[in-house]
Amino acid sequence: MDLAFTKQEQAFREEVQQFLRDHLASETRRKLIEERDLSKEEMVAWWRILNEKGWGVTHWPKEYGGTGWTSVQHYIFNDELQMFPAPAPLAFGVSMVGPVIYTFGNETQKKYYLPRIANVDDWWCQGFSEPDAGSDLASVKTKAERKGNKFIINGQKTWTTLAQHADMIFCLCRTDPTAKKQTGISFILVDLKSEGITRRPIQTIDGGHEVNEVFFDDVEVPVENLVGEENKGWDYAKFLLGNERTGLAGVGASKERIRRIKELASKVESGGRPVIEDRAFRERLAACEIELKALELTQLRVIADEGKHGKGKPNPASSVLKIKGSQIQQTTTELLMEVIGPFVAPYDEHPESANETMDWTAKIAPSYFNNRKVSIYGGSDEIQRNIISKAVLGL
Repeated sequence: MDLAFTKQEQAFREEVQQFLRDHLASETRRKLIEERDLSKEEMVAWWRILNEKGWGVTHWPKEYGGTGWTSVQHYIFNDELQMFPAPAPLAFGVSMVGPVIYTFGNETQKKYYLPRIANVDDWWCQGFSEPDAGSDLASVKTKAERKGNKFIINGQKTWTTLAQHADMIFCLCRTDPTAKKQTGISFILVDLKSEGITRRPIQTIDGGHEVNEVFFDDVEVPVENLVGEENKGWDYAKFLLGNERTGLAGVGASKERIRRIKELASKVESGGRPVIEDRAFRERLAACEIELKALELTQLRVIADEGKHGKGKPNPASSVLKIKGSQIQQTTTELLMEVIGPFVAPYDEHPESANETMDWTAKIAPSYFNNRKVSIYGGSDEIQRNIISKAVLGL
């Protein structure tokens, strides 16, 4: 298997790099390098620049605004976004609900929602996890009872990422309480402005507001917001999660963080010499880089095998990418913590007084704490190992 890039692919990479240099605001890039939060306005502005270029929904079918790129071009594009770094298109719309709608939705849903997703006219969030249904999504209890031409939804979703910005939420709801766990679940689109919805912020260990609880109290949703068939939502959720897990490897993001580790380790001194000169630290950094290269090659193999698993049946090897990618992302944040050592400071977005050292170390500790979650969301490592044992190893 030849995993080398062609001249055409290298030229495409250079085109993406030049576009990022020319169009991404320098302040936005600086915030991402320092792992600071962007405002909703900054993110939407960039995504609309991508959409105007025709790169907002690159992997969608061409009839819905996609580019027709090869799998390798998609890989290069996402790799460059993460390494530059630049904000990737909003995954909840572009990579999750969008593909579900154009694959399983009806024509009315496609015509209405897909252009709005591409231009971020609607900010979407994901209503899957519940207090008693995290990685085991088949245990969802949020109920959607059909009454005439409406569903009446009652229940709770939790860990709902960026719901504070969202206009719409796609939910797994139990529509047949008598069915087995995996059956009796439907995939429903809900307007967050509907009466009876309450959003409550959850403050995470890093001090940020990224996730939320969402409560549904007799929320009325038109039946036409059901995607696909009633009680078939589990199939659509599996399709969605397969797409999500492949993207969670974060190879480009880890490359960028390693670049920053090396840069900072050459500046920070420990025992009178730069941290980068410490043999034990270099060994840990080298081991991480080797594992990252192996992950990158594995992802390229998955891309090369694309299309062998059928429509709606993502490659189960995406679970391998998810596990190893999560571990490497966590390792890179640990290495950054080792670099800054005693210089680490509590994060304050607008410090009253801050010296130069505090400024560049400010977000490293919160990033370390925040990245503890990556081995849980999108399906925990334990769930991914179960998928591998069954679907890959046949155990």
